[in-house]
Amino acid sequence: MRIDPDLYPFDSNFLEVPGGRLHYLDEGQGPLVVMVHGNPTWSFYFRNLLLALRGTHRCIVPDHIGCGLSDKPDDADYRYTLERRVDDLERLLDATAPEGQVTLVLHDWGGAIGLGWAARHPQRVERLVLLNTGAFRNPQQQSIPFALRLVRDTGLGAVLVRGFNAFSLGAAYLAAKRGLPRRVRKAYTAPYDSWANRIATLRFVQDIPLNPEDEAYEQLCRTEAGLENFRETPALICWGAQDFVFDDSFLDEWRRRLSDAEVHRIEDAGHYVLEDAADEVIGRVETFLSTERTEAQ
Repeated sequence: MRIDPDLYPFDSNFLEVPGGRLHYLDEGQGPLVVMVHGNPTWSFYFRNLLLALRGTHRCIVPDHIGCGLSDKPDDADYRYTLERRVDDLERLLDATAPEGQVTLVLHDWGGAIGLGWAARHPQRVERLVLLNTGAFRNPQQQSIPFALRLVRDTGLGAVLVRGFNAFSLGAAYLAAKRGLPRRVRKAYTAPYDSWANRIATLRFVQDIPLNPEDEAYEQLCRTEAGLENFRETPALICWGAQDFVFDDSFLDEWRRRLSDAEVHRIEDAGHYVLEDAADEVIGRVETFLSTERTEAQ
């Protein structure tokens, strides 16, 4: 797999975790920022933010196992569950940055994963940046869009995702409301180029916790309970309003739980808010980090 170096000009690093090699970026020096992606993206999603911040911050950006440039083991070698994702992030930070304060930048599943880690280490979380994500039970009372339900619960959905790359390809066209250039769409889908390599894009959807009997439900509840620790943590929320999954009910829940957060709802941006409104979001993140750093001094 080849990724356009003009779009992704970073040096790769790898960490052995149970089940395979976890790929991550580690760029820059200074206060630590950890960016955690969701499904079906990978570290590529944060490329422009990373370029903007690496001159002033140390940025660690992993690819979850099964995603991006990480290994893509089968089910016999890796359990594709939320708790395992949190464990992997913990292993990565234990190995690369075991001490000190962290700013978490979280998108999509990155919210449940990153804040799952944060619930275990609340003393280490200095700031939060939330981009169309969740870390609590579905505020729509177990309702998810039909397309996700199809993938989560049916054999047809599994065939569409693993046989035809429907999830990654569909997101490349639909998740950015302003559209993506062809080479950017190609980079998003490049890691998911075969039935075997699309396992994570399917398992993430199948792991969506809706009911107490779902495997990820208990881990999500622990993470949700831990959010109480961050009521006074400085938080920035940049939200694409045209997101058919993480809609305003999720944003309202964040407003309730993080009542002092700085919130920017971007009307014409979608789920890939960092693509649709890159300049605005990056500018707000830079200001947010710079202001907090000045106050801390």
